[in-house]
Amino acid sequence: MSTSRLSNRFSITEAKSLVKDLSQPRAWIYWLDFTVSILIGHAAFHILLNAREISGLTGGPLACLRVGLFALIAVLYMRSSMFIHELVHLPPGKFRGFRICWNLLCGIPFLIPSFLYYPHVDHHRRKHYGTDQDGEYLDLSHRHPANILLFLVAALVVPVAAFVRFSLMTPIGWLFPRARLWVERRASSMVVDIFYLRGDFGPDAKRMMRLQEVACFLWCIVLILRAPLASGVWIDGFLIQAYLLSVTLILINNIRTLGAHRWMGDGRELSFEEQLLDSVNYPYRPWFTELWGPTGTRYHALHHLFPSIPYHNLGMAHRRLMAGLPQDSIYRDTVRVSLIGAIAELWHRAADARKRPQGIVKDDGTLAA
Repeated sequence: MSTSRLSNRFSITEAKSLVKDLSQPRAWIYWLDFTVSILIGHAAFHILLNAREISGLTGGPLACLRVGLFALIAVLYMRSSMFIHELVHLPPGKFRGFRICWNLLCGIPFLIPSFLYYPHVDHHRRKHYGTDQDGEYLDLSHRHPANILLFLVAALVVPVAAFVRFSLMTPIGWLFPRARLWVERRASSMVVDIFYLRGDFGPDAKRMMRLQEVACFLWCIVLILRAPLASGVWIDGFLIQAYLLSVTLILINNIRTLGAHRWMGDGRELSFEEQLLDSVNYPYRPWFTELWGPTGTRYHALHHLFPSIPYHNLGMAHRRLMAGLPQDSIYRDTVRVSLIGAIAELWHRAADARKRPQGIVKDDGTLAA
């Protein structure tokens, strides 16, 4: 009954008619946005490592310069990294040059090659969303709130895990086929569910995985040998700053992820309308929300509604839907103002999970509080 009432409050045909001309990605925007972000980010990282010599500053002014540079780099690297999400949704066989450039300038150096994100397509399959076949979903509203904290604290471990994955597990997989199968299924996906098992995405995807693994392995060797050869120490400022930046980026992304959904699913298959209501848009204050939710990730509900719309058209698509859909459309219920407020509500739902009846919606068709 609840699902029926929800379907009466939303028409996918009507929504499509409002945004049908916005699905064409513009290559020049991708190239300009990414290359400017990553190249300025790399330049700022170089200045950060040599701030004293370049600026001539000392003491407090030098510390302020370093903090400012670190913040700038985090914003630029966050934006550059999130293009991995766009790569999954770009038309197959197209944007080949951009895919190669992104991996060379960002994916490989950051140890997040694009093959890690292939399982994202499972998150968009209606029959998979919110189930154990969706590696990007956890029933957090039904779990102890400590799981939310663990999700955030994981940012401290992920950079080390990524390094171990490509420096140690990759060559082991080359030598032992059974180990390779384990690595491919359990340690080759950028997901939130650590028990997710990666499927087979075809021979082309496997070939790309092999190439990118080799590149990441070689980069790990460079990271291992660089400091001893350059300065005679095993860990230098480059590795320390790289680790701190990695933790910062992962922490920001984990916070963004916590607010991207309401996490009300309980493992069952959800209807299209329930999935839409379980996702969130943050259209307000773009001067700030674009920092933690770049390349359209702050429009997560809209993205689930129309995954083919490129990030640079999501703002326009949202405005059209808000202006053109009926006042009682459930799409309007996906809009939130505060990311922290949404996460606080998630915490309260998790804390009250045993008192709340199961199910994503109440009998009157509204989202359970």
